[in-house]
Order: sequence, then C-alpha cells, then structure tokens
Amino acid sequence: MSTINVGIIGCGRIADLHYPGYKKNRDARIYAVCDCDAETTSRRRKEWKAEKAYADYRELLADPSVDAVEILTPHDLHEEMVIEAARAGKHIALQKPMTIGLPGADRMIEAARGSGKILRVTDNYLFYPPIVLAKKMIEAGEIGDPNNMRIKFISGGSGGWTVPASAWEWRVRERMKGRPMQTFDHGHHLWTTASFLQGRVERVSSWIDSVDGVVDSPAVVMWKCEGGTRYGSCDYAHAAGLHIPSRYYGNDEWFEITGTLGMILVHRCTGNVLPGPAVSLFNSRGWRHFSNVKSDWSEGFIGATRNFIASIRGKEAPLLSGEGGREMLRLDLAIQRSGMRRREVYVDEMDVSFPALFSSRKKMAEVRANPYRKKWFTFFSGGSYSGYAGQAMELTEGLMKRFDGHRAKGWNALIGLHLLGEGGSPDELFALEVKNGKAGLTRGALPEGAILVVKVPAGVWAAILLGKKRIEMALIQGKLKLEGKAEEGLKLRDVFRL
Repeated sequence: MSTINVGIIGCGRIADLHYPGYKKNRDARIYAVCDCDAETTSRRRKEWKAEKAYADYRELLADPSVDAVEILTPHDLHEEMVIEAARAGKHIALQKPMTIGLPGADRMIEAARGSGKILRVTDNYLFYPPIVLAKKMIEAGEIGDPNNMRIKFISGGSGGWTVPASAWEWRVRERMKGRPMQTFDHGHHLWTTASFLQGRVERVSSWIDSVDGVVDSPAVVMWKCEGGTRYGSCDYAHAAGLHIPSRYYGNDEWFEITGTLGMILVHRCTGNVLPGPAVSLFNSRGWRHFSNVKSDWSEGFIGATRNFIASIRGKEAPLLSGEGGREMLRLDLAIQRSGMRRREVYVDEMDVSFPALFSSRKKMAEVRANPYRKKWFTFFSGGSYSGYAGQAMELTEGLMKRFDGHRAKGWNALIGLHLLGEGGSPDELFALEVKNGKAGLTRGALPEGAILVVKVPAGVWAAILLGKKRIEMALIQGKLKLEGKAEEGLKLRDVFRL
C-alpha cells in the first residue's frame, strides 16, 4: 500500500492532538476533513493541507481515495458513523469511549468484522511514554506483583487551552444522560490505564458527587482485578479557584503503582502540576528517577496514530481493538452503575438480563469459598488434616516448582522447616536457602544460623501446599509455629506462593 489517505470526521478541539501524528508521516496523510461547521472545515483544510473538505461525512465515506477515517465526534454519534464507515470499506480509528451502550458496541464490532477492516478505539494513555515505561518496569519484575494502584485526578477553575462552548454543550448533554465528563468520558483513560498495568477489572465501587450539578467531582472509584489480590482506587477533586498549569485541558493526573517489591510513580499526564522527573521507581536498590522520558501529553496521541497506521499495514495489533474498546466501555458503564445504585458492581453483570441477581449469586459464591468462613468452634481447632500427612514429603520436595525468582529479588535467607510426624510417620527436617534470586532445599537437618524455623504438623503442611488451608489460618489456630524472625514468614509465603 502506498501512502494511506485518512479522512478526519470531526475537526474540533481534540483534533489538534491527532494532527501531529500525521505531520511529516511518510506512511499516512490527512487527505480529507469533515465537520458540521463550515468555518472549521475550511480552516482545518488549510492548516493541514488536506486535498478534500466535506460538509457531510457520508460524502467523505463515498470518496474512493479515502482509505481510513478517524472519527472525533460526540459519543452518541459513533455507532452510526462506524457502521457506515465499515460498509464503505474504510479502516476506522474511533475516539473513546466507543459509544454509549454495549448493544451498539456489538453492532459496531460486527460491522467492522464483516468488512475485514481495522476498528481501533483510540486511548492515548496506552501510548503515553511514562505509562509505557511503567508497563515495561512491571513486566521486568521491578516492583513484583502490582497489587495496589492509586490515581489522583484534579481539575481547576482555570488553566489549559480554550475549549469552545459547543464542546462543553454536548458534554453537558451527556452528563444529563448519566455519562458525565470526568468519571465516564475522561475516566475511560484512567480505567484503561489501570487495566493496562494491573489486568482485567472484575468489580468496582464508586461514589460520584458534584459541587455544582455539572462537574462530577468529588468522586472516589475503587476496583478489584480478577484472579488475585490486585486492587486500585482513583479520587477526583475539582478546585474551582485553582489554576492548573497545562498546555491542554485544565486538569492533571498522577499515578502510584505499588507491588510486592517496590513502587512506580508517574508524576504527570495532561498537565504539569508536579515538577521534577516524569517517572520514579523505588525498590530494594533505592530510588531511580527518569527525567529523560518524553512526558508531553501529546506524545500519547502520536503513538496512537502510529499504531493505527501500523495496524492497517499489518505490522502491529490495534490497541485498543474493537473488542478491547468494548471491555473498557463495559467497565466505564459499571462504574456509573455503581455510583447510581450505591452498590458494588461486577463488570460481567453489564452483559446479563438480571444484574442484581447475578451480583447476589456471585457474592454468595465468594462467601462460601472464603477460607476464613468457618464455624466458631472450628475456627480455633482448625479440624484435622492428618489424612494429608502421607503427601507431605513429596509436596515439600516439589517446593522449588513454586519458587518465584522475581519476588525473591534482594531477599537472602536461611530457613528451617520442621515437619511434625503424624500417623506413625517420623519428623522430617529441611534446610531452605534463598540467595541472589535462587533457592535450594536439602533434607535431613535444620540449618545452623537459620533466621526462621517453621514447625508444622505434616498433614497441615501438606494441606497448605495443596491449597486446602491458608497458611495464615494455620498460624492463627496455632497449628503452625514460627521461631526466630517471624516477619520473614511473610516473605516466605510470598516467594513460594503459599
């Protein structure tokens, strides 16, 4: 394919951030523009040196020279435009959120799938260099498991560029329909970032208020990711008397991602409230600051444009795909439902006919599966696990398969394990050494100079390794005893995923 001809549908304020990705781009150019305002269309055509200008997006879609379109219009116009663009055989990049409801998102995805063309939902935060760097650090194991995330969003009464009244008008209309500016529209960026860095969100709780009936702030949103203990929170603040230093919108965000081995701070995004480095990393090696990473908010848009063009050429996967955009819309809508219904919302319930029943059943299943849910008389006794004692030796010798070298970085320890015999079997002694991210296990004696000795009945230990008993509960019930530096037991549990 030669140079890709792109048509921009919707040439308002946000289009200023999409243009730089095409400036001096050898692979693609802005070939046509379209806006409902004739003056805006004319101005953009001159600014961007576009060959064609249209008043009706359908005329742009009918132009055979247009290979792809970027749709930068209000959310409630997206569905119709995307379906028609797909029918016209155009590749599609779509401003977030992809639409206003899940049935519409499904129709859009189906239309794009039928056309064989790319449908990509643009979220520039996925390409913002500080966030991309944070992702690479997490994948490299710099902070271990990213089990906690905090996001701060602040908007002011002044600062940033001028936003036309027409742009505020349609956002206020969306607010009145239950899709507010901060937690739904802009929130898409933050929930996408959380999912990008921590994984798929399972459930949410939100409190969304307003100081003026229009801006949905103050607000607090919390989430839990599926398949583990990864949590996050975001708080929104609106300071009407505060000036926010920004080249773009009058708000800013910063991120704190904490893991089992350290934390990452991303100090700025839209604006420039916090001075200093764009990214900081703290772990066992101390602080490291990264001032050379590009942190102008527009860089994310440039990266998003490059990804769109590369996906058309088959060089990269589109990020977000239509399906990925739908998942973010589903999360976005779940957060709004939580705020309106005043309850915790499972993201999956957004796709069922009886969400309250779905939620109730999920909660009951989790209560029944909760290992801490015990009858009061078994809480202290813990029951008998002697039937598992025969498996204790084999499971212990397989302990190295559970070892996580990334979680063990910087931890050097010599630990003794004393299995108390049950059912006629003798006591067994082990020495466990962790050093330089590696581990070794020897049988026959407790190590001299051990910083911690774990004493536990063989059956209870086997039950722990089989996942049938929590190590914390065994400790509470007195079934497992720690001699020496008991705090090292937390690290032992984490490194060997007990």
